[in-house]
Amino acid sequence: MNTASVGFHCPDCAKAGKQKVYTGPGLFLSQPTVTYALIAINVLVFAVSVAMGDGLAFGSVARDGLLAEGGAFAPFIAENGEWWRIITSGFMHFGAMHLAFNMYALYILGPQLERSVGPVRFVLIYFACLVAGSFGALLVTPLGLTAGASGAIFGLLGVAVFAARSVGLSIWDTGLGSVLLLNFVITFGWSSVSVGGHLGGFLAGLLCGWLVYDVARRTRLPKFALEGAFVLLTLVCFAGALWAATTWSNPIF
Repeated sequence: MNTASVGFHCPDCAKAGKQKVYTGPGLFLSQPTVTYALIAINVLVFAVSVAMGDGLAFGSVARDGLLAEGGAFAPFIAENGEWWRIITSGFMHFGAMHLAFNMYALYILGPQLERSVGPVRFVLIYFACLVAGSFGALLVTPLGLTAGASGAIFGLLGVAVFAARSVGLSIWDTGLGSVLLLNFVITFGWSSVSVGGHLGGFLAGLLCGWLVYDVARRTRLPKFALEGAFVLLTLVCFAGALWAATTWSNPIF
């Protein structure tokens, strides 16, 4: 028997009830490091953007600032070959409030989903939704300068829908339904919000969530099949964004 603070425990019971302590690499891997890294990158990019002349207020863009150089804008992508705007636009923000709202949402959603799917799949999903958001923005508003992490954030909301469903919870029971409703009201009710960016990211997130929480759990997928699917989705959306950029002189919508 082992002496305890109250009475005695048998050795097997003491082992079963022993607290687990994670140190070193194990502790590092248990933290949502990808989420925190993404937040840090967004904040750093915003600091550089302000230093280059972009303002703290919403919509304040300097002529030679970082937003003008890296935001999604169809003519520059199609005619100047500036394809990187499809990606860099997802790390730039129009003002401090724009950054704060998106980073707060990432701080709330990111850790839970990262721990659920793992850091590698999480970062692949994040980038797939980011590129899908750029695709949607270039498809719907090719002549608008678009920036922000909201496409990726809406993608995480889409993943969260299937995450809740996988454990038998309604999105209304978790509060996610109210969050989605509010965000879509803002999306369609505020003229400066990128409807295409939000919808593109959300649809990509729904697809990723379906693959992770439905397909992968009902079928025996080959190793790395999910990771390959996320990479393929990113490439398809990237190609779609390039194609959408070429239609800027004759927008589809």
